[in-house]
Amino acid sequence: MHTIETEADIATGATALSDADPVMRQVLAATGLPALRRRAPGFAGLMRIIAGQQLSVAAAASIWNKMEQRIVPMTAETIARTDEASLRACGFSRPKIKTARHICAALEDGMLDLAALPGMQVDEAIVHLCRVKGIGPWTAEIYLLFCLGNGDIWPAGDLALQVAVQDAYGLKDRPSPDATLRVAERWRPWRGVAACALWEYYKVCRSPNSGLPV
Repeated sequence: MHTIETEADIATGATALSDADPVMRQVLAATGLPALRRRAPGFAGLMRIIAGQQLSVAAAASIWNKMEQRIVPMTAETIARTDEASLRACGFSRPKIKTARHICAALEDGMLDLAALPGMQVDEAIVHLCRVKGIGPWTAEIYLLFCLGNGDIWPAGDLALQVAVQDAYGLKDRPSPDATLRVAERWRPWRGVAACALWEYYKVCRSPNSGLPV
């Protein structure tokens, strides 16, 4: 498995993508190398992803800044004993609070083992994370990409990636998740770098204020 740990890894992946696909060569020419975005693995990294679900980058950053200031230390134990009003004051919605509670409980009873994820195969790791109520494939894939640096993750359910693929290939309609998976086969084993580049391409083409999801 190729990992994304450094800017050099991004550059290596980008070169491989450009060699494999003329469309990705054009995407990277438009965006430049995507920035290295790594988050610390573990509970805090997963909470940051939960905070950013279905929000703009700016809104997610604002919520996370409040969380870091008010929830100290950022651990499952601290979150578990923090009342709902305090979490809502940070910007967490009720569904996100429920997900956070489920994660804390799963860590407490051993159903979720974040430390074991690096030793799992990708599909196994996704299934393991999705056992927790509130964690779906997108959240699991984003965790594997940004917190564990798995270079071949493709979050097919991400709307911005679907739109970016549509724009990059000049498609009439937005492709389905399965259709983007078929397109992304040509980018193995660097689909994670392709995703980062296409998030930037979405920003260039559609939404200057958007960007990577976490």
